Amino acid sequence: MTRVLMFMGTGSDVGKSLLVAGLCRAFTNRGLRVAPFKPQNMSNNAAVTEDGGEIGRAQALQARAAKRPPLTAMNPVLLKPEQETGAQLVVRGQRRTSMSARDYFARRAVLLPEVLAAYAELAADADLILVEGAGSASEVNLRANDIANFGFAQAVNAPVIVIGDIQRGGVIASLVGTFAVIDPVDAALIVATLINKFQGDPTLFDAGKTFIAERTRVPCLGPIPYFADAHKLPAEDVMALDVPQRAGTGQYTIAVPRLPRIANFDDLDPLRAEPGVSVIIIEPGHALPRNADLIILPGSKATRADLAALRQHGWDIDILAHHRAGGRVLGVCGGYQMLGKTIADPDGIEGAPGTSPGLGLLDLDTVLTPVKQLRVEHATHAATGLPIAGYHMHMGVTQGSDCANPFAYVDAAPEGAISPDGRVAGTYLHGLFAADDFRRAFLGNAATAGLNYEAGVDATLDALANHLETHLDLDALLALAQPVRTA
Repeated sequence: MTRVLMFMGTGSDVGKSLLVAGLCRAFTNRGLRVAPFKPQNMSNNAAVTEDGGEIGRAQALQARAAKRPPLTAMNPVLLKPEQETGAQLVVRGQRRTSMSARDYFARRAVLLPEVLAAYAELAADADLILVEGAGSASEVNLRANDIANFGFAQAVNAPVIVIGDIQRGGVIASLVGTFAVIDPVDAALIVATLINKFQGDPTLFDAGKTFIAERTRVPCLGPIPYFADAHKLPAEDVMALDVPQRAGTGQYTIAVPRLPRIANFDDLDPLRAEPGVSVIIIEPGHALPRNADLIILPGSKATRADLAALRQHGWDIDILAHHRAGGRVLGVCGGYQMLGKTIADPDGIEGAPGTSPGLGLLDLDTVLTPVKQLRVEHATHAATGLPIAGYHMHMGVTQGSDCANPFAYVDAAPEGAISPDGRVAGTYLHGLFAADDFRRAFLGNAATAGLNYEAGVDATLDALANHLETHLDLDALLALAQPVRTA
């Protein structure tokens, strides 16, 4: 019998993704076959799945926690913001169209059958499905046609636990207020509330838990203490960059401009883990540091628009000066495209049709095309012959003379480009720095010989599972789950 339990939050970034990941590992370690599921996600941090599509990075991490490969069924609807009021719509791992937020909210109900079909696929191969909601459970203005929170929960009769983040303040009002504003029919699905990210003496919140339980008439679980090692796991979305971003205290400095539509910035996580390295995210309005050893131009969901923003902040001047002074520059995916001479978008895939001049540090040109390339890759670094395990997730074809000096080889085919002076490189390979030997070769003396990044991620997931085993009654939590209803 497959069971289901859904987790919603009083708001975004209350810890839903991390909690589901930890529970996936905890229940998997108990011998259950667990599947994570998020009906609708919004994030430019995505991962390529085993079945050739893309899903939110958080669901890929949850799949890893459950010790199973990521599948498009785990996140059937993914929205990837391209502009302030619009996003690319990805359904079952494939780009379907781009649309405004207003149009999406008006039409999203038509996606519910595909969401339910994906859910049924997972239910056929799991003992327990842990569902993550999106944003806030109390956004009553968005309740009509909902497929992410109570709209989905009602369709499958899923029991719901609502999470509150005590670090934000007002957690009692947030949880009790959720019951006050949502429809009573939706409130009837809530089987418990949960206090997350607690710091200090938990007994001081005993009266708060009692008050919440009395007012909501469901148990109040936790509090779960703050998990200090959360930063060692890939972040779900760009909100993770809102905290001060200087990782590490090493002498080797990597500067990364924070582009407005930065994407797949978890490429930087293995670099952050290196004790000899400092990774600095440069916010708009601040110059790139002159003493940087390496500038990385990250992935982007709207390359031409982000290139325009880069110039607006004067970062193009900083990058060119850095190169003239002998510094190294690496572009990944959209950042790779920016390093060339031109980026053309004749079909208006990412905005108004047109061509933008690039930074000119690589002799190549890019034409954006409607077909998105989504592939897990096993590459070889051209300079060292070391293996790189990564993935391609991009739209566009890049050609030029510098491609004759490739960054890597994929099945003997050249990939990426390196400038004649060897100090500027570009690649479409995401996830490249997770390969320990390659990372050490690329960083030279700044790298640590014993660091195993992937093993560190798994160790952190195990630590998170133990954290939840210690501070939650997982038997009682599992008892709240209900049999899956798929039709």
